[in-house]
Amino acid sequence: MSHRNARLTVHGRRLLVERVRSGRPVAHVAAEMGISRATAHKWVRRWREEGEPDLHDRPSRPHTTPHRTPAAVEAQICALRRERKLGPARIGPILGLAPSTVHRVLARHGLHRLAWLDRPTGQLIRRYERARPGELVHVDIKKLGNIPDGGGHKVHSRQAGEANRYATTAERSPSGTPKIGYSYIHTAVDDHTRLAYSEILTDERKETAVAFWHRAQRFFAGLGITVERVLTDNGSCYRSRLWRDTLTAAGITHKRTRPYRPQTNGKVERFNRTLLDEWAYLRPYTSNTERTAALTDFLHGYNYHRCHTALGGQPPITRVNNPAGQYI
Repeated sequence: MSHRNARLTVHGRRLLVERVRSGRPVAHVAAEMGISRATAHKWVRRWREEGEPDLHDRPSRPHTTPHRTPAAVEAQICALRRERKLGPARIGPILGLAPSTVHRVLARHGLHRLAWLDRPTGQLIRRYERARPGELVHVDIKKLGNIPDGGGHKVHSRQAGEANRYATTAERSPSGTPKIGYSYIHTAVDDHTRLAYSEILTDERKETAVAFWHRAQRFFAGLGITVERVLTDNGSCYRSRLWRDTLTAAGITHKRTRPYRPQTNGKVERFNRTLLDEWAYLRPYTSNTERTAALTDFLHGYNYHRCHTALGGQPPITRVNNPAGQYI
């Protein structure tokens, strides 16, 4: 590609050829256009040999690379990476190669980052991003243990935490242990913008999931986003007729991931990890109510202020056209 100060762009090369074709000397045209005679002759010669297409830039890649690592050795490098998850510093001595050479081979095959590999199979994870908001929304549920009133063992000693568990609930398991129970964080994440909507609910039944989706859809609609597809795992609530009929009535296509392939729903899975690190386990909460109240502030900061590496360091709201409250 021509740089911005280039004397000859593709348009300039066409002018050069047209002036030479009119019968003018190449030397005179070169002087007029501020280029050397050799350069002018080069483009005129290319045009005579190949025609109009050859006035475009050619790739700078060499025709042959005699010193490139043999294909069989590259296959061995890739196999060690996929099967044993070894890095260049360990693959190099095994095959008698410099680590820098191994790294170049791995980069050429897209294997230089372990995060891009599916750990069990060693296969490259296919990454994608939808082109517009609402084209695909990822939905998932995260199960999280409740916190006894007064705080659990992360706030106090284990003995004091157990005492709070007994004081919080009278319900017991068959072994006599108090049943604090779980909270279920239902989450919807837009694929293109990474905007997230979450609620803490008491279960993961189909009726609860559908009611959550109605509120999530209103959240996206309030930002001018029309949901076209929803991607979920194979949980029982998402396989129910109620869930299917709810999406169908709204004109939304439902897609499910392959069994045992959570990577397909990776954007909401990654959000769940952020949710745990920056909200659920951010600090020791003294009650379930306190942790629940903190979710609203976390979601606002995530959507409106927290930088996102996949968005060039910008928060998700910047990918929404003229959203209300963007600068809150």
